[in-house]
Amino acid sequence: MTTSVTVPSSVRRPLVLVHGLWDSPRLFNRLVRRLDAYQWPVSVPHLPHRLGAVPLVTLAERLDDHIRQRWGDGCVIDLLGFSMGGIISRVWLQQLGGARRTHRFISVGSPQRGTLTAQWIPRWLLAGLADMKRGSSLLRSLNADPSLLQALDCVSCFCGCDLMVVPGWQARLPVGTVRSIPVLTHQQLISNPHALDVLMQALLRDASSADG
Repeated sequence: MTTSVTVPSSVRRPLVLVHGLWDSPRLFNRLVRRLDAYQWPVSVPHLPHRLGAVPLVTLAERLDDHIRQRWGDGCVIDLLGFSMGGIISRVWLQQLGGARRTHRFISVGSPQRGTLTAQWIPRWLLAGLADMKRGSSLLRSLNADPSLLQALDCVSCFCGCDLMVVPGWQARLPVGTVRSIPVLTHQQLISNPHALDVLMQALLRDASSADG
């Protein structure tokens, strides 16, 4: 079980949760219920992707609009991205200036080095899915210079038998802490009680510090 120590919300960084492919903000309902017990300031933008046709850079721009409208331009936040949401988050961090205002980035089941399940998808048909191919131009650009991530507290969570991110162990950032979570499916990384325990532990690790 997660710790029951409550930290005042006035000293807690806002948390932005970014959903992935074929998902909606409802994906995070179980996690949000746990966060509600801590009176955590949370926002969960809806980023319609048209079944993977929208390029991930476009979705990152929409994420930027949401963060600016919800939290302003100067507030330091934490960011958690699930599946494709972890790549969208990374584009925002590394290409749209988000790293300057982020303390922690948690990537959950995100194909940070690409996934074989997207390998044969043509970009003209599904650009967002094609962005997650192994060796895609977007992922090559992000991984070529991860220096902006080095200033953040980065955590990668993955499961080895993930059938959406293949191979599963490549769902890891080039920097930071890596956690293998013993669940059976991709979706369980964000719904299984043990997986939620791991995520809450990562979020609560320094919850009393909000100065970024």
